[in-house]
Amino acid sequence: MNLDNLNTMFRPNSVAVIGATEEPGHPGAVLMRNLLASKFIGPVIPVHETLSSCFGLPVYREIDTLPLTPDLALICSEPETVPDYVLQLGRRGTAGAVIIGNGFADLPADVRAMLEGAILSAARRTDLRFLGPESIGFLSPATGINASLAHTGAESGRVAFVTESDSLFTSVLDWAGSRNIGFSHFISLGRKLDFGFGDLLDWLNADPNTRAVMLYVEEIGNARKFMSAARATARNKPLLVIKGGRTPEAAELLGRYSRRPQGLDAVYDAAFRRSGMLRVGDIDSLFDAVETIVRARPLKGERLAILSNGRSPGILVQDMLIGGGGTLARLTEETRTALMDLLAGEPGGPAKAFLDAENPVNITAHASPERYAEALKILLKAEGVDAVLVLNVPSPLVDGQDVARAVAGAARRAKRTVLASWIGGEHSQKGREILNEAGISTYWTPDKAVRAFLNLVHYGRNQDMLMQTPASLPTEFMPDTSTARMVVENALESGRSTLTVPEAMDVLDSYAVPVVETRLSGSPEAAEAAAREMGFPVALKVLSPDSFCKTRAGGVALDLDSPEAVREASAAVAERVAEAHPDCRVAGYIVQRMGRRPRAREVFVRASTDPVFGPYIHFGQGGADTEILRDEAMALPPLNMALARELISRTAVSHLLAGNRDQPGADLDALCLTLVKVSHIIIDIPEVQTLAINPLFVDQDGVLALDAEITIAPAQGEPGARLAIRPYPRELEECVVLPDGTRVTLRPIRPEDEPAHWEFLSRLSIDDIRYRFFGLVRELPRSEMIRLTQIDYDREMAFIATAEKPDAPGQTETLGVVRGMTKPDNSATEFAIVIRSDLKRKGLGRILMDKLIRYARARGTRFMIGEALLENKGMATLAERLGFEVKKNYDDDVYQFRLPLNPE
Repeated sequence: MNLDNLNTMFRPNSVAVIGATEEPGHPGAVLMRNLLASKFIGPVIPVHETLSSCFGLPVYREIDTLPLTPDLALICSEPETVPDYVLQLGRRGTAGAVIIGNGFADLPADVRAMLEGAILSAARRTDLRFLGPESIGFLSPATGINASLAHTGAESGRVAFVTESDSLFTSVLDWAGSRNIGFSHFISLGRKLDFGFGDLLDWLNADPNTRAVMLYVEEIGNARKFMSAARATARNKPLLVIKGGRTPEAAELLGRYSRRPQGLDAVYDAAFRRSGMLRVGDIDSLFDAVETIVRARPLKGERLAILSNGRSPGILVQDMLIGGGGTLARLTEETRTALMDLLAGEPGGPAKAFLDAENPVNITAHASPERYAEALKILLKAEGVDAVLVLNVPSPLVDGQDVARAVAGAARRAKRTVLASWIGGEHSQKGREILNEAGISTYWTPDKAVRAFLNLVHYGRNQDMLMQTPASLPTEFMPDTSTARMVVENALESGRSTLTVPEAMDVLDSYAVPVVETRLSGSPEAAEAAAREMGFPVALKVLSPDSFCKTRAGGVALDLDSPEAVREASAAVAERVAEAHPDCRVAGYIVQRMGRRPRAREVFVRASTDPVFGPYIHFGQGGADTEILRDEAMALPPLNMALARELISRTAVSHLLAGNRDQPGADLDALCLTLVKVSHIIIDIPEVQTLAINPLFVDQDGVLALDAEITIAPAQGEPGARLAIRPYPRELEECVVLPDGTRVTLRPIRPEDEPAHWEFLSRLSIDDIRYRFFGLVRELPRSEMIRLTQIDYDREMAFIATAEKPDAPGQTETLGVVRGMTKPDNSATEFAIVIRSDLKRKGLGRILMDKLIRYARARGTRFMIGEALLENKGMATLAERLGFEVKKNYDDDVYQFRLPLNPE
């Protein structure tokens, strides 16, 4: 699908209104009035089957008779006419349409589904893109157009708002107008039949008029497209989201409306976090957060200092900050001394002995604006302070406006974030205006200011997840995937949907997850024999096809140290389970070697499948009380060590795992590695639907799985298609031999390649750097290196060539890299290639280019394109040999390359 059409659609030069009328209350009349009242200067063309004029304009009855091809069509005619209008407009060459869907909501479900199918089919036969049905349009204030049913216009600004709610469209527009908030675009998606959040985010990401994007989301259709687009956008500009349907009851209501399964809110939350987005809870917070993020400098840390002209406001803010999970900065002795000297020197100020210049810093009500500014400068320079919140309560002794000017001056060149709250009503308004004009985010109330700071903290954490360099695995592990797959396939062939506990343990063992030895026994006698073979002591658990907590039901016996103890326990556990769950079926016994880890913490690891985002990983405090404690966090696979550690950090049990003076900390590397291994199981074996390890023992000696459950089902579609984030494509790895006999591995780049990539770039000549980056780059920012090594495999590919270092056996080095950036609509991919300067003319460039060409052709990309400086004759020669069309562009001093891959 053509994303270029969105440029024309949202910046049209001409608009046709299908179903235009002057009938009061009709959508056609509202659209005509809004278009004619807006600053849109292009022609507005009304279309109606019977009218001859509309608002003084001539009306056309047929699309074929229009005086020109409209860039945009607003369709508000009867539902049954819409498919034909879409087809006619598409054939005429119209770029986009908004289907208002007048009457769609009143149609029977089967009729509406039939019409929607016909509309989509008509659009696909041409190149037309459309919003809706049931969209109420859009506003693009930068181009002066109001192509919506909104009751008011919008000011021009740099923030885009995208919603799939009609009611929020109008209410947020009204809310923003009362606060003089402007927009680059304000868009209603409707039912997202043609395109939704993914395509729109891709377009807004490239829009120079949009500095930040806000979304109201109720449900996501294509999770992978959404994740790819959101991650790409969040790298370039702030992306904020508010999600409807957080509670099960609200999600059920949404499901009845959309007739689609609703995903878990916690999984949505994990997806938003993984995308680098900031999620907020309400519309007010949404606008406060975007203003703060756009204005504020990026936080270097999370420690906040509070400066106030009253003790009580500072204490209240301290409570709100700590209660919200924030960090109060600890002031050094040097900072405290400087503050005490400043405050004691204030005319009428308190004596040094009275002062305790701790954070929050109370500057006292009578402090002059100059002393206010000096105190702020001290805090902005203080070690251990990352941001300062300045509070001001009205004082009869000092003018708040003068204080605001002084604070604005002190913060003007500060490298750290300054937030402010001028508390009060109209008396404090002038001070707020002074600070806002100085670019300082200012809030009416302290709680809003604290919430804004915490939003900055959470946004920074989510951005760190996007930009982090994951640690390498602490140990190299080569999973025995074939054995694990054989266990699963055998179970499926026997008609089972659940693995036995020993089978589940075998799958874990195949991925080097430490497990206790486990046997199944069908009778007490068999359990006794298994215990003898295994060696004492053992644990005995009932085996049942029914779901219940074995420990709470009394179905577990531990530390059995003799055959007699096993025999007695067999009868006892069965009796206890029958008493607790009379309908429960006991099918036998599970016998396990006792895993003696007396000081271990119990955690759980689960993998399950969400109907929207596919597989997710669930971690938290384990044991019999897991469901009661509800100490848990979720993340989307694939996981690496850094992402696994971040997942653990969001649980309360992480503090226990850190250890204390009486108990050493747990081996977190082993726990992170286990989470990574579970992630690999979910990726490698798509038949696995759910996986649960509970309890998983963790201590200073590592991990040990005591129990596991795995459910399975035949895989549907491509192996990795169910994942919201495409994992590392290991199937694209291959080995080649250069003409000189050097063995080289070609593989997709990984985040862990960042250190080797620095070394690779350091070995490029000045000319090669200039050829690659179209200019002399003296130093590459680390953020750019992260972008080069952390890629979204769904829309970008970089193949690197690696070989073993001649002087360091077992270590590899990067020899060259070829990169392909694919357009979201897969119409073309733009390549860039660089070979280490001392390895030219060995055939590696051709090998890498051939690898990328094969990959792009296999994924259906239509063309490969590229550019090179006219001085780079070697690249032009290589391109010609590979079949590229090579042209010289003397205006830009570049070669232009184009290779058909899958032409229509």
